Amino acid sequence: MCACVVLVVGMVAAVNLAVPLLASDALRPSSSGLVWIVDTYVIVFACLVIPGGGAGDRFGRKGVLLGGLVLFAIGALLSAVAPNMAVLLAARALTGIGAAAVLPNTLAVLIHAVPAERRGPAIATWASMTGIGGVLGNVGGGVVLAAGSWRWLFAAAAPLALGLAAVVARCAPVSGRDDRRIDVAGTVLLVGASIALLLGIVQGPDTGWGSAVVIGGFVCAAVLFAAWVVVETLTAQPLLDPRLFRIPALRAACVGMTAIFFGMFALFYVNASFLQYAKGFGVLETGIGIIPLTVPIIVGGRDVGRVIGRIGVDATVALAFGFVGVGLLGLSWSGTSTPYIGYAAWLLVTGIGVTLALPTLSATISGSLPPAQAGVGAGLQATTREFGSALGVAVIGTVLTARFVAALPPDVRGTHAPHTVAGALAATPGHSTEIVAAFVTGADAGLRVIAAAVLVLGALATARAVARLRRPVR
Repeated sequence: MCACVVLVVGMVAAVNLAVPLLASDALRPSSSGLVWIVDTYVIVFACLVIPGGGAGDRFGRKGVLLGGLVLFAIGALLSAVAPNMAVLLAARALTGIGAAAVLPNTLAVLIHAVPAERRGPAIATWASMTGIGGVLGNVGGGVVLAAGSWRWLFAAAAPLALGLAAVVARCAPVSGRDDRRIDVAGTVLLVGASIALLLGIVQGPDTGWGSAVVIGGFVCAAVLFAAWVVVETLTAQPLLDPRLFRIPALRAACVGMTAIFFGMFALFYVNASFLQYAKGFGVLETGIGIIPLTVPIIVGGRDVGRVIGRIGVDATVALAFGFVGVGLLGLSWSGTSTPYIGYAAWLLVTGIGVTLALPTLSATISGSLPPAQAGVGAGLQATTREFGSALGVAVIGTVLTARFVAALPPDVRGTHAPHTVAGALAATPGHSTEIVAAFVTGADAGLRVIAAAVLVLGALATARAVARLRRPVR
């Protein structure tokens, strides 16, 4: 089950690593196109993961998990041979559907298969895999991408998925089913609202913030999210009952999980290009360069329970956000003149925060729902993670592009209007130093925006604890 988690989460990070190769490929994606290559997978993953958990609850977790792995393999193969952007984006969406069927059912299988006294450590280990998966995706992706083509990344993912399907078919236990209906209307509204929101964010630098596409995207997102809330409130068996968020602990944990992955995957998106363009790393060195982030997760993941026992859940979550926010701010100061060791130190700080957050927030979400809704609970965890990841990539991609273009030399910007580093370098190779400097300016600005957002969302997630501390003792 943990290997399945690493595969579907690691794919997000590995594709981020391939962004520079994709930018210079014959497909010639725009800056917004690069974001969509990453986010099409992530947003489909995020929006369908709760239906994926619900499908497992109803039709059998093992069968849905196997089907998801096969779909993931097919989507990866189609991505590897995609002749144009349209086929690539469609294949990425299919891969996301497969991932949405895989992730929630891995946790559901564990919850039903592991004895009650071992369930806590099992959930903590599973939760840590979501963080480790991102880092292993970078390292493994770096090894594969060293061959020189982004297509090899998808070609390598397909046999891994099929091999895991064979292991699951042999080893995973068959669990019970329930008659919970799949909420098609709620699923369609949630997918539509999420895509509309990302459309507004991602297309801003390309089409202008006042364009019909951007404004229409934001308006559609607001309308569709409102409709989703109404439909889910009136449905007997909703995809996700909005009234669940009346539970303070569940609401705070979901905000917290969204914020942590918002920051972590925004970092993954910009890290690959930063290390390759600003530090001169090769693609393999870039994949290895993210390893300091995972050291705390590997070394300290099992000790988080002791921290919670000493200072409590709320204080642990607050400490986690402090580390992540400060770490991202530190990374934003690590320009071309800072040695890699300084960059690695800030990755380590960020990793400590992620280590504290993942098992704590996962256990809180799981503990807020009854065992009968294990698949939906796992889906809720995955939705908050992947939705946060998609938003993080969209926001940092938008800020990065806007600041990069603004910082380019006037002759480069005015003549060629490039929106990617690869495009600018191809058009004006004699301005490479200025182009890289403009990219670093954009990357630093993006990381600062992300750090500020993480700290604000962290404050919202821990507001419940602050309010409780301010109440007078009776």
